[in-house]
Amino acid sequence: MLAAAAAGMFLYGVYAVFAGIADLLFIGALEWWANLWGIFAGAILALAAVFVRISLPGGLALAVAGLLGLQSISLHNDSLYYGQLLWTQAARAGFSILLVALAWYGWEPIPGGKLPEEQ
Repeated sequence: MLAAAAAGMFLYGVYAVFAGIADLLFIGALEWWANLWGIFAGAILALAAVFVRISLPGGLALAVAGLLGLQSISLHNDSLYYGQLLWTQAARAGFSILLVALAWYGWEPIPGGKLPEEQ
């Protein structure tokens, strides 16, 4: 579960970075600050995915911060792209909740998954 959560977070973060760069340089549908916000939040999420994968303390909190950053900028972007907010925001929130739940239940605070007294 942890590997699936980390892969999903990493791919979502990389997608946000590339989408922001593409819009910033070529498409120009959004303001420059919205693109930079998406790029920054996506980079935070991609970095946090690595921390989540190795079960580094604070990695899941950083991932939640990246997911919330992407969710908050999507409030602005979705109204410009789609003209609606409910279903796009619900889908993003559901995907984020799924990723965090997978990471939470797959978390291994100690490599190998056993406490020192159990080994």
